[in-house]
Amino acid sequence: MPTKRVRAAIVGGGIGGLSAANALLIRGIDVTVFEQVDTLREVGTGVSIFPNGRRQLERMGLKDALAQVGAKVGDGSEYYRMDGTVVGPILTTDSSGWNGVYGMHRADLSRVLAEALPGTTILTAHRCVGFEQNAHVAQVKFANGMTAEADVVIGADGIQSALQKYVVQPSSPEYSGSRAYRGLIPSTKLPEWRKEAHQTWMGDGKHFMVYPVRSGQLLNYVGFVPTSDETVESWSAIGDRDELAASFEGWDPRVVGLLEKVDTCFWWGLYDRQPLASWTNGRLALLGDAAHAMLPHLGQGANQAIEDGVALAVFLEGQTSGEIVDALQRYEVFRRERTDIVQAEARKNGLRYDSRYKSLEERDKEIASSAEFRKWLYDYDVEKAAMSYLSRV
Repeated sequence: MPTKRVRAAIVGGGIGGLSAANALLIRGIDVTVFEQVDTLREVGTGVSIFPNGRRQLERMGLKDALAQVGAKVGDGSEYYRMDGTVVGPILTTDSSGWNGVYGMHRADLSRVLAEALPGTTILTAHRCVGFEQNAHVAQVKFANGMTAEADVVIGADGIQSALQKYVVQPSSPEYSGSRAYRGLIPSTKLPEWRKEAHQTWMGDGKHFMVYPVRSGQLLNYVGFVPTSDETVESWSAIGDRDELAASFEGWDPRVVGLLEKVDTCFWWGLYDRQPLASWTNGRLALLGDAAHAMLPHLGQGANQAIEDGVALAVFLEGQTSGEIVDALQRYEVFRRERTDIVQAEARKNGLRYDSRYKSLEERDKEIASSAEFRKWLYDYDVEKAAMSYLSRV
């Protein structure tokens, strides 16, 4: 008698949830994604996909689709002081020299991931409001009155996860003291801009970055500014364009000139959490921001969520329903060491970018030496590492 296929319910249809869905389906696991919004629509601005994330997405068969909507990031990528003095190059390759960095519109990446799934995989208008489980099955409850049963439930529902409380005692996200102003500008408005460059300017308590997205048609900019009042954690909260421009007055003329072209922008409060005591409880596992919310100062939030999804797929492949709990525990043990390091380094890198140093020369040396850490990030192959781990346990 053939083994019954394991059923997975993924709560959250963002990059982490959709990546996990693709990875799980490839490895023979039935998947349904439950997303709370009514329609998957164009929200957010830019996201960087680095070699550690991109190699996994391409392995899922998405190479051509990513190439159509991504913007290659490479030549001319540099760090600067606020006045435009060059600090050094930004690493855009792994150790092999593979230039595997894309700037992408978040909506484009989500669409590529969603379109790779069977048409019935994603159910919208399903906001999670409850979770139960027993020795044999898990059940998710939704605000629309529907319920779903599955062998395994994956909480990919972000820093404000509705499922996190079923794993650990609730804790509040920690506000970083900064807000990010972000937006998009047609590249035709800045024809002199370096086509493939990711450029970051670092100043007193602030930093500003720009990189291309959507096949180079748009420039994604983000200005990080300190604030004493907490800003909502949102992709769509309207920001104050004049306040943004005033925050970078007197900086490198390239920054000032770009901001003169800005009509509207969004703002986004920056939050993370201390590492959680656990990511799993029985048949429930967390991934991405629900498990390890991190500040954006390494650009690794989406990439680590992609890694989580691939790792989960490796650990769940070939398992029976009765083996799910052990598989999820192995997933957590395997992933925690790496994500704890990335989470901590994202905080440290924010301090570097915001020049929280007595000596800028010391800061600049750390920026230069951080290339070795970036290589450690980018060279990692989570699928191969997970399979190697399984062979040893």
